[in-house]
Amino acid sequence: MIRLIHSSHSLSRFYMMAVARNWRFLSTDSTKVDEPFKIEEGETVNSPPPPSEKLFVLGGNGFVGSHVCKEALDRGLSVASLSRSGRSSINESWANNVIWHQGNLLSDDSWKEALSGVTSVISCVGGFGSNSYMYKINGTANINAIRAAAKKGVKRFVYISAADFGVVNYLLKGYYEGKRAAETELLTKFPYGGVILRPGFIHGTRRVGSMKIPLGVIGSPLEMVLQYAKPLNQVPLVGPLLTPPVNVTSVAKVAVRAATDPVFPPGIIDVYGILRYSQQKST
Repeated sequence: MIRLIHSSHSLSRFYMMAVARNWRFLSTDSTKVDEPFKIEEGETVNSPPPPSEKLFVLGGNGFVGSHVCKEALDRGLSVASLSRSGRSSINESWANNVIWHQGNLLSDDSWKEALSGVTSVISCVGGFGSNSYMYKINGTANINAIRAAAKKGVKRFVYISAADFGVVNYLLKGYYEGKRAAETELLTKFPYGGVILRPGFIHGTRRVGSMKIPLGVIGSPLEMVLQYAKPLNQVPLVGPLLTPPVNVTSVAKVAVRAATDPVFPPGIIDVYGILRYSQQKST
């Protein structure tokens, strides 16, 4: 028993001597073999934060545009807007957080400087009038914006277009021809980052001066009924007239998501797609 204890004690001394000897070879300073083993922490590399999203809304003081601005601000985005009148007349707190620019997409080129640093654009520009006027506002103005955004290196461009309404298309020829011309330009200049939303009748509370017109009184019930009647939309002539209305907040929600979500599919999103995306939770 005494021999076993003595043997064990000898092995322990031998082990400690071996460890000390090996540590002397591993150490960069042989005179410091008695210092405790230190673990050096790896250097932390602080990667730069991702660039912030800057959204530029064309026509931000209009019915759809104002809701787009508010939705974008609610999501924490930096928002700027361009319109012919400049600052919005809406007396709500969110409007103070928008950078308002005044400019005309058809004439003055000074508005192009407002695109500097912009990562995505949503165009809500459109209007009614004579056929030539409607083509300019819905077509030419948006085409100018699309080309300027492409040159500035904007990543994504969302265009609020309009659904086909069959016979109505012929009655508003300039309106729809302008819309389709802008769509073609967008798909050419932004094949991977261009999104076209084609809502039908957009309802919600519309401001006309100091008045508020509750379009949802008619639009909401029709939306509830017609969104489940998609097969009827294929009926010749009258089918397109049964396209379900969509709430302006739904359009704004999908537009902002399409402008900021890099995995949002490019291309044309019809009214049923708008309704579907608006019901999904944002990431």
